[in-house]
Amino acid sequence: MVTGDGDRFRPRRTPSSVAGQILLLQVAVVASVVVIALLLAFADARRDQETLAGDRAVAVAVAVADTPTIPAALRASDPSATLQPYAERVRRDSATDFVVIMSPVGIRYTHPNPANIGKPFIGSISQAQRGEVYTERYVGTLGPSVRAVVPVRDQGAIVALVAVGITTEAVNRQVLTSLPGIGLAAAAALLVGLLGATLINRRLRRQTHGMRATELNRMAEYYDAILHSVREGLLLLDLNGRVQLINDEACRLLKLSGATEGRPISELPVPAELAAALTGAEPLTDEIHLVEDRMLVVNRTRASWRGVDLGSAVTLRDHTELRAISGELESVRDLADSLHAQNHEAANRLHTVVSLIEMGRTEDAVEFATRELAVAQRLTDHVVSAIDDPVLSALLLGKTAVAAERGVELDIDAASRVSALAIDAHDVVTILGNLIDNAIDATGDTDRPRRVVVLVSSDREHLHIAVGDSGPGLSPAQREHAFQRGWSTKTVPTADAMTAVGPSSVGRGIGLALVISVVRRYRGQIEVGSSDLGGALFELSITVPAAVPPAVPAVVPAELSAR
Repeated sequence: MVTGDGDRFRPRRTPSSVAGQILLLQVAVVASVVVIALLLAFADARRDQETLAGDRAVAVAVAVADTPTIPAALRASDPSATLQPYAERVRRDSATDFVVIMSPVGIRYTHPNPANIGKPFIGSISQAQRGEVYTERYVGTLGPSVRAVVPVRDQGAIVALVAVGITTEAVNRQVLTSLPGIGLAAAAALLVGLLGATLINRRLRRQTHGMRATELNRMAEYYDAILHSVREGLLLLDLNGRVQLINDEACRLLKLSGATEGRPISELPVPAELAAALTGAEPLTDEIHLVEDRMLVVNRTRASWRGVDLGSAVTLRDHTELRAISGELESVRDLADSLHAQNHEAANRLHTVVSLIEMGRTEDAVEFATRELAVAQRLTDHVVSAIDDPVLSALLLGKTAVAAERGVELDIDAASRVSALAIDAHDVVTILGNLIDNAIDATGDTDRPRRVVVLVSSDREHLHIAVGDSGPGLSPAQREHAFQRGWSTKTVPTADAMTAVGPSSVGRGIGLALVISVVRRYRGQIEVGSSDLGGALFELSITVPAAVPPAVPAVVPAELSAR
């Protein structure tokens, strides 16, 4: 199949290609049809000529039988002397092959060969003897012929019989005169058939790219096996945005069922934002879209064949678990950085205490050490007493340390109470971690004291989280877009920063998208408003009745669908 390094998939055109085989088959079929039609036309023309010959023989025989010459000649002593010249003259004038006048019992009075006069007529005359006009095909002295035998009456009595015939050879000569017209029609039909077969062959060759039947079959089998086995969603759209091909993984990721091929992507149950992106003019590179509780990485490129634009090829990858894990790893990294900073801070404090002791100021050293210890212990005691979950407690303590490292005061609201978690601990970490990170980032854009307040309340059926900050807050217009995928108030990184951190780190609005995916899954509600600190307030609540498993995919709540 390979024709060159630059075009590895261009098939080699060989006579055994599908188009070539079909062309040969079409030529054979057209030729066979034309030959059969020619034979049928010849047989039909010959039958028509035989019928015309029989009709002409009957007409001539009836005309001869009705002439008074025959009864008058029969009264003479030698009827042949009068009838033979008369019969030959009629034969020449009527362009027939023989005109035989005979007695009622079949004895010839005339014959083209005078030697046969007086001999019995060869053929059937019984019908004519009964007064009937009779035609037949018979082999006589002149060979096969079409003949008509009629009675000659004189005053009602049958006095003679007249036989007029045209040989088969003469009939065939008449048929041969019509063959040029039949042949011309056959040639025209063959030419039209070959022209049509050639046009079909050219179109088929373009559509099959000159490939052989085995190559097409093998390619179809391999492509089908690959499409249904790859763990990446594949979607092919034509120029009108209609789905031409979709594999099982794409159906699973987009939650599609039933017949989808041939339908416009805008008519399928996919988010409108994703449908618009898939049918847009610009290519997509690692763009993240939210489909119910899944976060998909979407890539779309132009699909073409030999310079002809065929549409677009779309690939889909499930990024949900990877983003959740990366978020947890980022939290752990922040906590590690905070612990590293606290290690330096602890070392500084320890050196201070040691120095005070060496200076002999023991009481000052004890006071300094116990005061710092009391502050840290009060924060830990407050978090542990209010939050009865080790994972959530560790998260809040870690975020408090991270916030302190960045110069932000993170307060745990005194009303926070967690006796049990209504949803999975990983989902709580995803929600709370992203909301706190966004709030800490937001406080960097204000001149007010940088503060973040967190309220967490949870039992086995209810979860309530509120995160407020002292940042600039969100305008009504910003609130309308806050829950859209990719929306963010953060500054977009420069090209150098993008190169340094890598493509996976430059997506914007991913944290809120993860939060929304969890809220949707548990059929919760989330709102954005203004906090008492002057900034934004994100508040969400999730209720999980005992009869409803928490992992059931959620319907988008009214608060989210409105946005």
